[in-house]
Amino acid sequence: MATDATWTVVFDDKMIMKRTGEFDVTNGPGYVIDDDAFWSQSKFSNIWAIQYEASNASDQVEYRDDTPHSSWADANLGDFQDFITRWDAAHLATLQAKWDADDRPLEDVNGESDKIARLGPRPTSYSS
Repeated sequence: MATDATWTVVFDDKMIMKRTGEFDVTNGPGYVIDDDAFWSQSKFSNIWAIQYEASNASDQVEYRDDTPHSSWADANLGDFQDFITRWDAAHLATLQAKWDADDRPLEDVNGESDKIARLGPRPTSYSS
């Protein structure tokens, strides 16, 4: 399995991991995407993992059987944006949950909430 990919998808775990941008290359957050209709598409039936945007393009799609690994383009799986959109939605939900859970006591003596001052507005979108 390639280790330098921007995105990693593990089908058995239904997990999508981002390993670029503001996230550590080796420990980017992974989210389990609980969407059986998505994962059970016939085009994914023989795929074990995807290492999208890996430096070794021929090792991007890894199969369950003896099929040689292939590039994303050669696997003809469509648009990788489907995975990114699901990851972005899961990450946004995590950001919102963290924002909502931050209920430290107000520090402003005027009775105004300092939550927005400390954290910024509640996240409403995230785009990779």
